[in-house]
Amino acid sequence: MKVIFLQDVKGKGKKGEIKEVPTGYAQNFLIKNGYAQEANKGSISALAGQKKAQDKHEAEVLAEAKKMQEFLEKEDTVVELKAKAGEDGRLFGSIPSKQIAEALNKQYKVKLDKRKLELSQPIRALGFTKVPVKLHHEVTATIKVHVVEE
Repeated sequence: MKVIFLQDVKGKGKKGEIKEVPTGYAQNFLIKNGYAQEANKGSISALAGQKKAQDKHEAEVLAEAKKMQEFLEKEDTVVELKAKAGEDGRLFGSIPSKQIAEALNKQYKVKLDKRKLELSQPIRALGFTKVPVKLHHEVTATIKVHVVEE
């Protein structure tokens, strides 16, 4: 019997796959528990429509991420932060990714999750720092952060 998996079933199939499984297994376990549905013309065409809609949505998300990347990588897009520093240019404390995300939101009205900023260590010195931002699994931008003395 051919079924369309509605959820991932370990060892049998992933969500959205169409597979041939034994009839008893399909009726008594997969369909009964809502893990799969019988693959007929109507359900196959519905699955194709869902895949098409999902692909379109993913393309829109990717386009939006690329647009955001263009904005963040412009020459005039520099996040300015003020911090107290000693004589040698080292900060008292540090600037974490949360503070950079908040400053980006204040200065450019761009909401960005702090977890998308790939800052391995908080910024601890004055000057310019380039911070990579993971916007999408295919798109990574780099923002410039300028730390000035208060």
